[in-house]
Amino acid sequence: MTLLAHTYTLQMAGTPEVLKLMERHKGLHYPVLVPNMKGLELLLDLLSQQSKSEVPYTDEIAVFTAASDAFSKANTNCTVAESLERLSEVAKRATKEGLRVRGYVSVVIDCPYSGKVDPVRVKSVSQALLDMGCYEISLGDTVGTGNPTTVSRLLRTVTEGSGGIPAFKLAGHFHDTYGMGVANILTALEHGVRTFDSAVGGLGGCPYSPGATGNVATEDVLYALRGSQYETPGDLDAIAEVGSWISKTLKRPNASRVGRALEARRAREQLEKERENDGGAAESIAAKL
Repeated sequence: MTLLAHTYTLQMAGTPEVLKLMERHKGLHYPVLVPNMKGLELLLDLLSQQSKSEVPYTDEIAVFTAASDAFSKANTNCTVAESLERLSEVAKRATKEGLRVRGYVSVVIDCPYSGKVDPVRVKSVSQALLDMGCYEISLGDTVGTGNPTTVSRLLRTVTEGSGGIPAFKLAGHFHDTYGMGVANILTALEHGVRTFDSAVGGLGGCPYSPGATGNVATEDVLYALRGSQYETPGDLDAIAEVGSWISKTLKRPNASRVGRALEARRAREQLEKERENDGGAAESIAAKL
């Protein structure tokens, strides 16, 4: 969720209402994307109206920048350096108010406006976010053009050598435009990354990255890691049902391959049940005759 001035992005205008209506649970974090000081002030004002006996609407914000000036200008109307300067003040204020701060770096592989992105730039921007107080940096393949080779090259650069950033401070955020989201997560796991952003039903996208699809589907990630050395909490079938529901509600195709497969399985099982029921009724009628 994102808090912005209503005139900036109308799609985000209902964020406070969403936060108020959510069923929140202690021990879970509900991060809110905050692009500038105005967004943080809106959030702090909202939190001040809440009873202290309630589970907070959120205890964490997310701040974002990019690894290319072209994308940063398109997304937030400023250069990367300017965005880092703005975000430093946001992170400082948020930390003072007791909020956790997570950082995001967009276009870590390719920029839709300027092409290939230098992994060294990704490393320096990530370090700047850590220096301002972010507890973790999510590396975003916003365009979704990354593959295991380019992701491996990126992570070697970011984690190794002088000023290498520990893998436990990093997260992966892979859009699935070219169907490489799961493969890129498996690659990142080999480099020690253990946190990944995903979206049920493969929801998402970016208005400033033409052609990019949503984030890698949660269902696909959970299925890919079944039986592996990694613990993957969560009920895959239940999550897949949510993915099917939200996709139908939004009138969009379900982008999860696993979700579609489970949909087909449920449809087959339902059809078999109906046939069994019909057959039983027919046999009962025949017996009476």
